Amino acid sequence: MSESDTRTVRVVPNGPVMVQGPVRIEMPDGSVVESDRFMVAICACRRSKSYPLCDTSHRKRQRRAEPSAQRPA
Repeated sequence: MSESDTRTVRVVPNGPVMVQGPVRIEMPDGSVVESDRFMVAICACRRSKSYPLCDTSHRKRQRRAEPSAQRPA
């Protein structure tokens, strides 16, 4: 495989999988999703309304703060 054939894939912690495009994604049901963008965000959380492409839905859900042992008076 030559360097020009190599694609870069970057896993973003708590985020999408970034794939150097263009890409063709074959889904389990046989459907195909294509993107000709230079960098494509693949959803890893399955919250995206445009799954398998990321729509940043992973950002909308935040963890609740841990209850602290000391509460302000």
